[in-house]
Amino acid sequence: MPSHIEDYAVIGNCETMALVGRDGSIDWLGLPRFDSAACFAALLGAPQHGRWLIAPIAGGVRTARRYRGDTLILETIFETETGAACVIDFMSHRDGVSDLVRIVRGISGAVAMHTELIVRFDYGSVVPWVSRKDDGRLEFTAGPDRLLLDTTVALRGVDFRTVGDFNVTDKDEVCFTLSRALSYGPTPAPFRATDALAEADAFWSTWAKQFEATGEWSAAVLRSLLTLKALSHRETGGIIAAGTTSLPEKIGGARNWDYRFCWLRDATFTLYALLGAGFLTEARAWRQWLLRAIAGSPNDLQIMYGIGGERRLVEFEVPWLPGYEGSVPVRIGNAAADQLQLDVYGEVLDALYIARRAGLEANNASWSLECALIEHLATIWDQPDDGIWEVRGGRKHFTHSKVMAWVAFDRAVRSIEEFGLAGPVDRWRVIRDSIHKQVCDQGFDDEQNAFVQSYGVSALDASLLLIPMVGFLPASDPRVRGTLAAIERNLVRDGFVLRYHTSQGADGLPPGEGAFLACSFWLVDNYVLQAREKDARELFGRLLSLRNDVGLLAEEYDPSAKRQLGNFPQAFSHLALINTARNLVSGNGPVHQRAAGSSKAGAIWCVAGRDPD
Repeated sequence: MPSHIEDYAVIGNCETMALVGRDGSIDWLGLPRFDSAACFAALLGAPQHGRWLIAPIAGGVRTARRYRGDTLILETIFETETGAACVIDFMSHRDGVSDLVRIVRGISGAVAMHTELIVRFDYGSVVPWVSRKDDGRLEFTAGPDRLLLDTTVALRGVDFRTVGDFNVTDKDEVCFTLSRALSYGPTPAPFRATDALAEADAFWSTWAKQFEATGEWSAAVLRSLLTLKALSHRETGGIIAAGTTSLPEKIGGARNWDYRFCWLRDATFTLYALLGAGFLTEARAWRQWLLRAIAGSPNDLQIMYGIGGERRLVEFEVPWLPGYEGSVPVRIGNAAADQLQLDVYGEVLDALYIARRAGLEANNASWSLECALIEHLATIWDQPDDGIWEVRGGRKHFTHSKVMAWVAFDRAVRSIEEFGLAGPVDRWRVIRDSIHKQVCDQGFDDEQNAFVQSYGVSALDASLLLIPMVGFLPASDPRVRGTLAAIERNLVRDGFVLRYHTSQGADGLPPGEGAFLACSFWLVDNYVLQAREKDARELFGRLLSLRNDVGLLAEEYDPSAKRQLGNFPQAFSHLALINTARNLVSGNGPVHQRAAGSSKAGAIWCVAGRDPD
C-alpha cells in the first residue's frame, strides 16, 4: 500500500517531478515531462508497478526529513540502532537528458542499506530489457524509453527487480544516478553526482533570492513559491495544476482526475502570486505561455492546455493500475478540456489586464486577441456552461460563470479607459451591465439572502466567495455579507470549506469529497475584506497546519480522517496560500487590488445593496 499523500515530498527539475515517500521509496515519476507516461507508478498501485527504494535494512527506523535551505533538494535522515544515514534526493537536467540523483551519506555509526529499483515503463505496464554497458552502467530499455543507472554498489537482478545491499559509515558517500534519454539517440555521458548537487543547490538558492519577503509567513510563502516553480516548465513557461494524476478526492471513490496540465483558471492567481513576490521573469513566461496557448479562433478557447499549449488531452483509463488505495478508475488525460466554462474568459482578460497594470511589456497582439475573445463571449455569455468545478452532470447557468463573464467585459472596458486602447467600449459597457443585472436578479435567493450555485436552485457554492474578490460587488454589500454567512452555515465542515454539497447531484458523480483548500483560503480573504482579522488569522493558521512536514499541500483535506486528498502538490492550494498571506499582512494585497476594480456603475448599484430597475 502506498504512503498517505502527505507522506510524500517532491523533487523536480522544472521539466518533471518525482514523489519521494518517508520510507525512501520514489513511487511516482514520469519522464521526460510532467505529463509523460510514468516509469514509477507504485503511487497508483504497488511496488511491482515501478518504484525506487533506498532505505536501511533494519526495522524500527526513525525518520526525519527537510529540504536543504531554499531548494528542492530533499534530505531524509534514517536513524537505526547502529547509526544514522542521510539520503539526498534531487533532479537535474542536461540537454535531452533528465537525471535523478540519490546520494547516501553516513552520519554516525554504520548503517546497512538496501536498494530496490523496479522500472516499469508506460504506467507500470512494460517490463524493460536490462543489460550492462561496457562502462558498467545498467541500461533499461523498452521501445523509445531508456534509463541508465550508474553506481558503485554491486547490483543483481531478482524477479525482474534490480537490488543491492551496501553499508555506510560516517566517512562514506554512495552515489546513484538514473538518467533518461531516448533509446535511439546518443548515449548520455556519465557525470559526477556531487557536481550535479552543487549545480542544483546553486540553481534553487539563486532563484529563491529574488523573493520579496511577505512578513511573518515569509517562510511558508517562499516554500509555496518554490513548489510553484517546481510545477513550471523551464522551456514553455507553462505551470501545471499538480504533479500527479488520479489521486482521489475521496478514498476509494471515482473522483480521480489527471491534473498534469495547465488551467487558464489559474492565470490571475498565478500572476498576482508571482508579481507580488518579485518573480517578474516567471510572470512574463506565464503570460507568454497563456498568449500562445489561447491563440487562434476564439470559439476554440479551451479551459486547459498541455504544457506546451497542446489541445488534445484525450482522457482514457488505465485498467491495470488498481488506483491509490483502491480508488478507480485511474485516468490519463482530461476530458474536461472539451467543456464550455465561461469563467475562463474572465480569468484570461483579468490576467492580461493585471499584466498591463504591473507594467509588463505591451503586446499589441495580446489586445487584438483579447478583443476577439470578448466579441465571441458577447455571443455566448447567456448560455449554460459546465462551471468552475467541471461538472459532468449537465450544463447550467452557474452564477460564478456569469460573474466571471462580467469580469471579462469589465476588464476589457477598463483596459480601454485606463490604457487608451481601441474598442467598442460603449457596447461592452452595456453588455457588462446587463450581465450584472441578470446575476443579481436570477443568481440571488431572497429567502436565503445569498447568491446560489446556479439560477433557480437553492444550492450554495464556495465559488461565490469570489464575488467580492473580483470586484463584482463590494464586501460591504448586504448580499455579499448574506452569502458569506450562508456559506459559513452550510459549507463549512470542521472549520474548512466544501466546494458544494456533492450529495445534491449537480456534478453527475457519486457523492463525497474533502474540504477544498483553495476555497478555505478564499474564506480567509473574505474575512480580510470584512475586517474580521481575528477570524482570518485563526483560519489561516489552521490551514498552514495542514501542510506536511516539508510544507506541501494537496487539493483537499479530510478533517475526519485528518488526511490530505487529491492530486499533489496542488498549484491552486499553494497559489491561494501565497496570495492570502499577502492579503493578511498588507492593506494592498491581491484581494484588495482585485476587489477595488468594480465598475463605477456597479459601485453605485451596491450602495443600497440593490440593482437599479
